[in-house]
Amino acid sequence: MSPKTSKAQPEQPAAPSLTLETLSPAPGSNKKRNRVGRGRSHGQGKTCGHGHNGEGQRAGQSAKRGFEGGQMPAYRRLPKLPGFSLPNPRVWLELTTGELNSLAEKFGATLDYATLVQYKRWTYKTDGVRLVDRGELKVAVTLEAHYVTPGAEAKLKAAGGTLKLVAPTEEDAA
Repeated sequence: MSPKTSKAQPEQPAAPSLTLETLSPAPGSNKKRNRVGRGRSHGQGKTCGHGHNGEGQRAGQSAKRGFEGGQMPAYRRLPKLPGFSLPNPRVWLELTTGELNSLAEKFGATLDYATLVQYKRWTYKTDGVRLVDRGELKVAVTLEAHYVTPGAEAKLKAAGGTLKLVAPTEEDAA
């Protein structure tokens, strides 16, 4: 009989046991810290990267977000530039005291936001009713508005009308 020639499997090395002595960080995970103040060759010598004299030189210096060294920050400059528009402007239905005469004849002496919406006084969405002083008011009107100028309020009271101020709501803008 001929001896069997078998290919022996090479032995795999045993996994090293995990002990405190074998622990080490993954390669590339730790970076050598920058030692400042050790000469010009490092790029962080003498002043340690803080520059010469001035606001940011001393320890503990911190500037608030958006601080630009004292000049007007960008977030405050932008609204003053031409072409800048508000992302969500308030749109008011502006009524004049002169218009209230014809509205009272048409819809009655009580005018509120819901009445004006019902009769489709305007075609765009608004945040509320605003009464301004322009024209003469001859009839007594009960008005529900979101904003009234002092002159318009005086004319409304002088004509014998009443005023109810309401705060704008989400439903009004819909």
